[in-house]
Amino acid sequence: MGPPGAGKGTQAKILAEKYNLLHLSTGDILRSEIQKKTVTGLEAQSYMDAGNLVPDTVMLSMMESTLTELKNGGIILDGFPRTVPQAKGLNKIFEKLNSKIDYVLNIHVQDTILIKRLIERAQNSGRKDDTEEVIINRQQVYTKLTAPLIDFYNNEIIHINGDGSINQVTQHILEKLQ
Repeated sequence: MGPPGAGKGTQAKILAEKYNLLHLSTGDILRSEIQKKTVTGLEAQSYMDAGNLVPDTVMLSMMESTLTELKNGGIILDGFPRTVPQAKGLNKIFEKLNSKIDYVLNIHVQDTILIKRLIERAQNSGRKDDTEEVIINRQQVYTKLTAPLIDFYNNEIIHINGDGSINQVTQHILEKLQ
């Protein structure tokens, strides 16, 4: 976990490859649903375009279906949960599946670095949800709704300094996981 631009997706891909885990990105799943023009996808798009989080009920339903299909394979979650109700719902899903969360990584980065990263990403990827106005809103939404997860996962959380290069952040993570 971490704010938009912290490098969650980048680090999740690296760790998934290193540890032979399935990288499960809720952002990718949602964008796929949007591209397919499913009811869930179209509903989610209106929230994402404004820089808001997709409602917990929609996300939990989608995640339960996805995790059930995976039948307890090793996964790394990227972008989920984002709220305390989602975290509580995820715990219930894992209980049903007789599984558990092994680690919660929290990548923290200075705000100025985050905004710079997101603006660069917008210029390189063309993502509609990376405009400056939406970036600022996403940071505020994160602070309000997602940051409380740090307290929720207090006993399981591993804090990672995300201010460095991709390789430096990866090394910070690997050192903490040892």
